[in-house]
Amino acid sequence: MVVTKSQILTLEEFLQLPETKPASEYIDGKIIPKPMPQGKHSLLQGELVPAINLIVKPQRIARAFVELRCTFAGRSIVPDIAVFTWSKIPRDANGEVANAFTAAPDWILEILSPDQSATKMIKNILHCLNHGTQMGWLIDPDEQTVIIYLPQQQPEIFDQKEQILPVPDFANGLNLSVEALFGWLLE
Repeated sequence: MVVTKSQILTLEEFLQLPETKPASEYIDGKIIPKPMPQGKHSLLQGELVPAINLIVKPQRIARAFVELRCTFAGRSIVPDIAVFTWSKIPRDANGEVANAFTAAPDWILEILSPDQSATKMIKNILHCLNHGTQMGWLIDPDEQTVIIYLPQQQPEIFDQKEQILPVPDFANGLNLSVEALFGWLLE
């Protein structure tokens, strides 16, 4: 199937298309390509996933996934990091992690790249919060700021070095300050 930019597809038609690199998302009937991650984005993503998994994975509380396609409530998005509590991780007949994730992550983390729309990322975070996500982070490496989104609450800005970033209750062992998060950019 050849798709033009102005063509509107159904979600089912979109899911039949081959995956692209970087990934594309399906939002409001349109295919929206994600920008290729750049240095700061890639580094923060690469440090956050093992830091989160170190806290939540050994006790089978949750697991962080990189660039995982999540298809639910009429959208198919690919968050930079999607964290699912253990019981919500879909399994196949063999008990292995399934390929298709059809629910909102419990925690979504998006890392802003220079050519990326913050508005699109915020819309994805809000969509997730409206469908069961407990918390969303929007990380802006250039501003060294993290905006925390919670359901039915005003976003909170974390931009002071000493501030400890809030995490969902299931990840409360992760004590990460603004300074430590952005300190990874100096390593």
